[in-house]
Amino acid sequence: MELYAIEDNPVPAGGVVGAVVAADGVKLRYARWPGARRACGTVCMLPGRGESIERYFETVGDLGGRGFAVAIFDWRGQGGSDRRLGNPRKGHVDSFAEYDRDLDAFYEQVVLPDCPPPHFGLAHSSGGLVALRAARDGRARFARLVLSAPLIAFGPTRPRQPTACRISAVITAVGLGEISAHGQARETIGRVPFEGNDLTSDPERYRRHLAIVQQLPQVSVSGPTYGWLHAACQAMREAGDPDFGPAIRTPTLILVGALDKVVSVPAIEAFAEELRAGAATVIVGARHALLMERAALRAQFWAAFDAFIPAL
Repeated sequence: MELYAIEDNPVPAGGVVGAVVAADGVKLRYARWPGARRACGTVCMLPGRGESIERYFETVGDLGGRGFAVAIFDWRGQGGSDRRLGNPRKGHVDSFAEYDRDLDAFYEQVVLPDCPPPHFGLAHSSGGLVALRAARDGRARFARLVLSAPLIAFGPTRPRQPTACRISAVITAVGLGEISAHGQARETIGRVPFEGNDLTSDPERYRRHLAIVQQLPQVSVSGPTYGWLHAACQAMREAGDPDFGPAIRTPTLILVGALDKVVSVPAIEAFAEELRAGAATVIVGARHALLMERAALRAQFWAAFDAFIPAL
């Protein structure tokens, strides 16, 4: 296992790279940075769908500069982890229970034995939904959670979420779940020009991450399959249960961009109101990928993070 650099995205120094194996035998790539001798704890990063560790090198540096150790891994089917389908570019799972197993393996085999406590979670998009599932079940015992644009519900999708969920359910039920989804789901960073993207208003960070996709195909993935969409719809439906939010006792801060079109801002705000120890903050002017945003918007993200998880 290794990490890959491009010209504008060097690998942060001092990292340890390896693999863990999930309960069902899937091999997952992870990386960790021990940080200073007396680290303030470890921030465990859980990326979103289609992302890789390489996308978060800048964030690793931001956290290390705050005195934290950092640990991160690639979900199955993306980054440097095992790919299930014959076409490795397709993003696919049958159920978010597969992601639950990934997080369990990462937490038990990397975080607990090798990362200084306390352990904090920093999760993005679909990674945020998996983190919430773990917090509800008490499987990953993070002291606090920071969620960037968690996938509670889709944004203004084409087609709308109820229709998209019905279509994906039918296609999956007839055995065609491994077909790539059409419509808005195909609009990945490699297909959309900066002017029309929903991820960031920062042209340089967009260019850098587009370069990662183009120059590092071995860790990149395209759009999701209908099976992945069906699994996401089931997981979002579960998160919408009235008992889901109140069952989470981990203090949780949710941050989302006001201009986010990938996930539903109103659904996130409503979900946060159901948490026992949680709140949502909307960053005006920001899109979906908050950690890829312009400096002024990222500063707002980090100000909220620092207030919620202060360095010791």
